[in-house]
Amino acid sequence: MRAEFDEQLKQKLYQRLSGILQPEQILANENMSAHTTFRVGGGADIFVEINHESALQKVLGVLREEGLTRLNEDFYLLGNGSNVLVSDRGIRGVVLHLTKTYGRIQVEGTRLVCEAGATLAAIAHEAYENGLTGFEFASGIPGSLGGAIVMNAGAYGGEMRHVVQCVRLMTLAGDVVEKSVEEMHFGYRHSLIKEEPLIVTQATLALARGSKQEIRGKMEELAARRREKQPLEYPSAGSTFKRPEGYFAAKLIEDAGLRGFAVGGAQVSEKHCGFVVNKGGATAGDVRELITQIQQRVKASAQVAIEPEVIMLGFDS
Repeated sequence: MRAEFDEQLKQKLYQRLSGILQPEQILANENMSAHTTFRVGGGADIFVEINHESALQKVLGVLREEGLTRLNEDFYLLGNGSNVLVSDRGIRGVVLHLTKTYGRIQVEGTRLVCEAGATLAAIAHEAYENGLTGFEFASGIPGSLGGAIVMNAGAYGGEMRHVVQCVRLMTLAGDVVEKSVEEMHFGYRHSLIKEEPLIVTQATLALARGSKQEIRGKMEELAARRREKQPLEYPSAGSTFKRPEGYFAAKLIEDAGLRGFAVGGAQVSEKHCGFVVNKGGATAGDVRELITQIQQRVKASAQVAIEPEVIMLGFDS
C-alpha cells in the first residue's frame, strides 16, 4: 500500500467519487466483518458499492488519476466475501464491492448471461426455474459469480470451467475484453485472473435442458449432504485449504490430531476438519494464527505442505 494514502487523499477520493456515484454507494471506514462470511475484519478506508459496468469504469478512472493503480495493493475487489479473511486492522485503501444489484441474470435459450455480482445460489435458482441443468453443483457455494470464476470454484465433481462458455473482463485501464473458456486458463482453484490484473464483469454459462424435478432433486440432495458434513451453523470461509496433490487436506489435519483445535474464537471444525470456523468472538488474528499452526502441525506430522484457499487481505505479509 502506498504510504501517502493519508486522510487528505481519502477526503479527495471521497469527494471525487461523490461526483459519479450516489452518496449511499460510498462508505468511509466500513467494517469488513459485515461483508465477509468469516464475520471478522476491521474497517476499509473507502468502501465503494459498484452496481454497473459503467460505474466500475468511472471509478477505475478516478483511481488511476489519483495514482492508485495496483490491484490488491492500492485497491481491492470484493464479491460475496465468502473466501476472504480481512485483517483486524482492516484495509488501508479502497474496496470495490460488486454488489448483488450488479447481478442481473439473462436467459438466452440454454445459456445464462450473468453479471459478476450474481450469487451462485441465485444463478442455480434461475437455472432451475428455466429447466436448465449443469449448475446444480454450485447451488450451495456461498459466493458470487466473479469470485467463483477467479478461483474456478467447484464442488461435488463440478467446476466453473465445466459450465463457462466465455467471460467478459475489464482491464485496470477500463477496457473491456472477452475471453473464451480455453483462454481463461482454468485449473484447480486457478484462472487467468490469477495471472493478469483483470476484473470479471460478466460470464455466459452454457447449460442443457433438463427435468425441473430432477434438477430440484439434485440440488436438495447436495444441500442435505452439505448440512450433514459441513459446519454451516458457524461463520467460515468454506474449505480453508487447497487440496494437496495426492492427499485430502481435511484428512491430513485430522491425522495431525487437530479436530476441534482452537486459537481464541477460531476452531478447526469438529464436523469437518477442512473448515476453520468462527465459534464466536474470533478475531482475524485468531483465524490466521490457527491457519499457520495447522500448516506447521501438518508439515511436521505428514511432511506435506498445505496452502490456504482463503485470500488474506490487509495483512503485512
